[in-house]
Amino acid sequence: MTIKAFVFETHQYCQAHIAATFKRTHIYELLATAFGYNSFAALSSHSILLPGEQEHSCIQQSQALHKRCLELEYSNDVADFIVAEFPVLIEQKRINVLLLSDLILKLRQQLSYRGYSDWQKEDVDESEDENLEQWVDKDWPPFHDEPQDLISQELLKTLEDAATRGNASAHYALALIHSPVDVDERSPGFDFWYNQEKSGRVLAGVEKEWAEQYAFTVAKDQKYEHHLREAGRLGNELALIDLADFFDDPTFFEQTRNGLDHDPLKVAEIAEKLDRYQDVHSWLTVAAEKGETEAMLRLIEEFDQGNLLRCWTWIYLSQLLGTDLTQDDYYAIHEDGSHYDDDIGGPMFVDGREGIRIEPLGQEDDVKARTKAQELFEAIQ
Repeated sequence: MTIKAFVFETHQYCQAHIAATFKRTHIYELLATAFGYNSFAALSSHSILLPGEQEHSCIQQSQALHKRCLELEYSNDVADFIVAEFPVLIEQKRINVLLLSDLILKLRQQLSYRGYSDWQKEDVDESEDENLEQWVDKDWPPFHDEPQDLISQELLKTLEDAATRGNASAHYALALIHSPVDVDERSPGFDFWYNQEKSGRVLAGVEKEWAEQYAFTVAKDQKYEHHLREAGRLGNELALIDLADFFDDPTFFEQTRNGLDHDPLKVAEIAEKLDRYQDVHSWLTVAAEKGETEAMLRLIEEFDQGNLLRCWTWIYLSQLLGTDLTQDDYYAIHEDGSHYDDDIGGPMFVDGREGIRIEPLGQEDDVKARTKAQELFEAIQ
């Protein structure tokens, strides 16, 4: 059952049992209250409603439902009726709420081949992950561009409706769902038959199948870019970072950030790809202040070399974190770059780096550097 159908039927049911006029739009408001939101607008900005097995019971919202009815100017009798009947109707019709942030996190984790696994340190809660599997199959995404029933059609329809209403997170979720497969996984030659058919050639048999499969790929790519750009236009920062990463769009770096916890090393890498070295410096500094010794090393060698106080601050901070950047760090590797394994044997090569060598600070500045490093260390802890 769609949410619209649920609202229609519930409104009819209420009208038949309540000796007062009951507005259909108030069913949406009561749905929001039942799932813990102050308004349907608040629910719609963070979540979507769709049919499915219920993870969240709304029974505990009885007091809130009663209060909301009174706020909507219904009598106590009507409020008592809603408290008794509304949660039961929701459970009978299997109406569920899905946080868009949880959905996006799961989609990004399952798209780890695009590098998303490095972005989110937080995992989806195990029970929530099982709940999500009724809409996103654990085998999604497919390795090949071909129609597969791995994403719930109810989820797609609900996301598309939310995106039509200007929900940036819904657009971004749809972009992830339509993400392209690896170029290496695309079947070679299919584009030839697709272009042949577009030019007017009549195809049959396997050649037509190849053309149709490539047409599916083209449509999927177009949906991906459309939803990604719309999500970015509406201010979704994850979409803006993806646009910078995959389409060289610098918008993310040109606007004020909303404070999302992005992976600063990854953002610095994207900024470097776009030749935005001031942004590289800024994001490496964020990474260093969060305890990334790799960022500290780069700052000392490439960006802060003219500021001894800052360089020693990074050195002292790295030492507090258990890595001494002034010490050589060499190790054995195999020819392919992996760490050397004696059990495997074979030719041994040396990789690593020489320790940092810079001028010492004067006593006063050395105290400042150590103090600042200690402050940063305590903030990290």
